[in-house]
Amino acid sequence: MTFLNPAILIGLLAATIPVIIHLLNLKKLKNVEFSTLMFLKELQKNKIRKIKIKQWLLLLLRVLIIIFIVLSFARPTLQGLSIAGVTSAAKTTSIFLIDNSFSMSVIDQKGSFINQAKDITEKIISLHQDGDEVFVNFIAADSVSTLNLNSPDFLNSMKASDISFLKPDIKQNLISAAVLINKSKNFNREIFLLSDFQKNLFPSEQEKNDFSELFNERIKIYSLHFKKDDIFNLSIDDAKPENQIIQKGSTLSFIVTVTNHSQQNLQNRVLSLFINEKRVAQKSFNISANETQKINIETTLYSDGQINIHAELESDDIQYDNYYYMVINVPDKISVLILRNENSNPDFLKLALQTLPNEKIIVEEKDPLQSTFIQLNSYDVIILVSDYYENLAQLKNYIEQGGSLIIIPSGRINYNNYNSLINNLGFGKFDSFISNANKVSLQFDRVDYEHPVFKDLFSNNQQKKIDSPIITQFLKNSALTGVPIITLSDNSGFLIENKIGKGKAFLFNSAFNTEWSDFPVKSVFAPLVVKSVFYLSQKDFSSYQLNAGDEFTFEISKINSPRIIIKRPDGTEDYFQLNEISSQILRYKKTNLAGVYNIVSNDKIITGFSVNHHKSESKQEYLSTKDFEKFLEGFNFKGQLIEIKPNENPIESINQSRFGTELWKLFVLLAIITAIVEMIISRNNKKEFQSLTEFD
Repeated sequence: MTFLNPAILIGLLAATIPVIIHLLNLKKLKNVEFSTLMFLKELQKNKIRKIKIKQWLLLLLRVLIIIFIVLSFARPTLQGLSIAGVTSAAKTTSIFLIDNSFSMSVIDQKGSFINQAKDITEKIISLHQDGDEVFVNFIAADSVSTLNLNSPDFLNSMKASDISFLKPDIKQNLISAAVLINKSKNFNREIFLLSDFQKNLFPSEQEKNDFSELFNERIKIYSLHFKKDDIFNLSIDDAKPENQIIQKGSTLSFIVTVTNHSQQNLQNRVLSLFINEKRVAQKSFNISANETQKINIETTLYSDGQINIHAELESDDIQYDNYYYMVINVPDKISVLILRNENSNPDFLKLALQTLPNEKIIVEEKDPLQSTFIQLNSYDVIILVSDYYENLAQLKNYIEQGGSLIIIPSGRINYNNYNSLINNLGFGKFDSFISNANKVSLQFDRVDYEHPVFKDLFSNNQQKKIDSPIITQFLKNSALTGVPIITLSDNSGFLIENKIGKGKAFLFNSAFNTEWSDFPVKSVFAPLVVKSVFYLSQKDFSSYQLNAGDEFTFEISKINSPRIIIKRPDGTEDYFQLNEISSQILRYKKTNLAGVYNIVSNDKIITGFSVNHHKSESKQEYLSTKDFEKFLEGFNFKGQLIEIKPNENPIESINQSRFGTELWKLFVLLAIITAIVEMIISRNNKKEFQSLTEFD
């Protein structure tokens, strides 16, 4: 038995009042003289004995009346016991945690798991009465909704809630639910967790925390499991272009990673590739049970600009992981800025860049001393032919934010200035400057022909070999930061690539003029320069690829309009007034849908990014009851865990375990009956006492 109003029990002290009065009355008893007749004396003794017994009985009844009245106000309850005519529901606070991650989209003979969970929630809610509190939270969302039991709108909105791509945090959801439920004054406190209990929801290694005050003895957690044997599911875990230089008219090759989560080998499954919503390629494949396979699929790219791409599998039990989205930007024109001082002569460089028709590469020249007035973000690639740049912080920030840089020594460099320049840009320092006076001539020693700048430079049957230039002046280096693409015979890096933040930079160690080498007149010169510009102009598409819930950052300094619009995959739009954003970076967190998001300014798409599912959600690995109990032990859970299995009736299980049979009516009835008995006995006892005194 449990008391809903235990503070009232202090009133039991009032039961001592009749005892005290009785004891006081004993001291005031008067001596009554009786006749000396023997039989009268015996008669009087019997009557006095009966009166005393009735007085003690009256004392007991009066004490019981007080006890019954106090107990009725203390509201005693019984657990799991129904007594006809006296039961009533104790006030209840219930919190429903519904798993709406996409693994709950599995369908069995009763429908999808998520719809079953919502139907069960509605049935349990119908058990509640006025004064009860109900909260519903979809765990792959950020909000907790309060339910008004008389509001059908809430039930309709709950039914309309759909699958989410967000990764649920089950631990935080349980803690938040416990915090909320402990604010309630109701006696019954219940948390319902409706889920398929995928292992990815629960941390593999959990630190033990003492949340025993939150998860105390009054908390009940009901776990409702949804399970289907032999789920048939393939997922796309990753997709990325194999090409690092993507051009209009070229062959575009993708590597798509597919996993078979089923327990059966599958034949002739089909993978499709879509570009701008048009199917451009298909490929069939076979895949064994529990196998992960990388599939190559190719197409020809016939457009430039922003390219929206997605890979797609055929239907199975879980549809949400059958798609994978990508965004690639292929510029129709590449803008190049050459920063040169008066001692530089970039004629060979400009001639190389002009070898492409249709003005594919647009070249501008500026003095690095004017750097304060140059908007670096307006250019795809910057070529620095100078040993000085006035605003190095600006240049370094441009690269770190995804810009591209080529550094070439000028014909007449200041060695110390140049060394300081490349060191500040993150390359380190050169060892020394080797001039014609040293009478040293070097050639190419090692060339990384697998690097993207050498792709397609040779015909299929042609041996990959470059006619090496003779280099007589260069900057000797042995330990610069970066990866050498071309190395000279003294191990100096002729061409070095370095990643700086989100951007890339190329560093040449010899000037592009015939005084330093004959490189500018070699056949490889122009193709290498052009391919370097193409390669560096390609933005890292992975930085435009997120998982659901990740934050996307976008630099708004290059936007000329007062506002931008983010168009979401479902057709909805979010508006941002740029003058209301305090920094130069827009941070967008509403990435709860899979698909392509477009950033639009003045009705023009500035850029886009893709959001994909969490691949861990595709794994059919489930938590056992013992594992869940162990998980709760990490909270120092003191309450009661009640598992409701798929084949059990959840309503019956809840009714059997709930507090709710109150006995206050029974104790009121007992108090009334006891009072009536006390009145009858008291009246009868009074008459006997009067007859005794009259006889005397």
